[in-house]
Amino acid sequence: MSRRKRMAVDSNRVDIEWPGRWNHIRKFLERTGPFAHPDFEPNPEMLTFLLETCRILVVGAGGLGCELLKNLALSGFRQIDVIDMDTIDVSNLNRQFLFRSKDVGKSKAEVAAKFINNRVPGCNVTPHFQKIQDCDGSYYRQFHIVICGLDSIVARRWLNGMLLSLVNYEDGILDQSSIIPLIDGGTEGFKGSARVILPGLTACIECTLDLYPPQVVFPMCTIAHTPRLPEHCIEYAKVLVWPQEHPFGENIPIDGDDPAHIQWIFDKALERAKHYNIQGVTYRLTQGVVKHIIPAVASTNAVIAAACVTEAFKLATSCCMPLNNYMVFNDIDGLYTYTFEAERKEDCISCSQVPQTLTFDEDTTLQELLSYLIENSSIQLKAPGITTTIDGKHRTLYMQTVESIEKRTKVNLTKKLKELGLIEGQELIVADPTTPSSLVVNLHYNQNSKMEG
Repeated sequence: MSRRKRMAVDSNRVDIEWPGRWNHIRKFLERTGPFAHPDFEPNPEMLTFLLETCRILVVGAGGLGCELLKNLALSGFRQIDVIDMDTIDVSNLNRQFLFRSKDVGKSKAEVAAKFINNRVPGCNVTPHFQKIQDCDGSYYRQFHIVICGLDSIVARRWLNGMLLSLVNYEDGILDQSSIIPLIDGGTEGFKGSARVILPGLTACIECTLDLYPPQVVFPMCTIAHTPRLPEHCIEYAKVLVWPQEHPFGENIPIDGDDPAHIQWIFDKALERAKHYNIQGVTYRLTQGVVKHIIPAVASTNAVIAAACVTEAFKLATSCCMPLNNYMVFNDIDGLYTYTFEAERKEDCISCSQVPQTLTFDEDTTLQELLSYLIENSSIQLKAPGITTTIDGKHRTLYMQTVESIEKRTKVNLTKKLKELGLIEGQELIVADPTTPSSLVVNLHYNQNSKMEG
């Protein structure tokens, strides 16, 4: 019987199956082997779970995301969601192979989902053209596995925090049934990595934050009042001057691929650099700061996506032991790859159950505390806001992300912590774009030394 005749059609959907379609999958699921998980039991029903029940969330539909979606669909995963807030640019077409020239300007998630659904019979990819922060815990709780194909460390950290917030503890004991595994893939040029994170059980993103390059984040007060680097001048033009002057029209965002936009920011940054006698502002540096340029190589995306989907398959079926827990890939000079176990930090600010304590000198100002939260390699916050309770009243010490509050509280930046009424053991609530949950820390004063950390 031909494939066309085997199509069973009803008013709602089309099912397409053919003899031997899933034979490559059955070989893993219907027989055991030396690398199988101890709990694995060969069972033909496992394929049914994979095809009909297992729900996967792919975060990002760019170079890595396209590869992830293709691999998942061809590996038997059918219930897939993909979320991405970006639209397709012509520069994406050389490596993001699910897109065509006619798709430029459209949602990456929507185009990618449509392509996979049309190309792979029976696959059901649901797109979400939005930010990951727009979805709450109930949305993320419905998935069995989450796979990251992001180029943003901030977004990774936020997602890490969200999955950690969904973990349940009963009398201080981790309920492992509440764990939603996070598989994180990352590429940069000819280098890449894949890792498996079991929230609350293994090392999380925050535990290994020092493995990532420090985020280039400049305190707003430095940008606005005391610039020292050419990047400060560029950020000033980008973050402060552009929204005030609207050079290309009201509510027109900066387009890093528009030479006119880059030139305008470059000119403004150069003016500020001359005023403060700062050298090094160039057009190329301006473009790099505005676009956060990260080189991409299609072959690296393919390798890392293959590793990530392999881990998803192993976690979903237990047919093999999962990665424990970090794989590094490098093909700059030849081909080199290795794995290691990233260790969980007992005092991790996100996944540990240990109260966090920050120790400062008595003369420390609020600005110095904020700078510590941004620059410390173990914390690396982006734009922290701090609130606390003093004499039973809630008080915002500083909040950068809301303009009206920032104007009202920036006077606190130069004040010493004790001037603000912060006493030994004071509980501080720190909010930041890198996490959906606030960080709770206790303040400790060191009488004999300067700020520790």
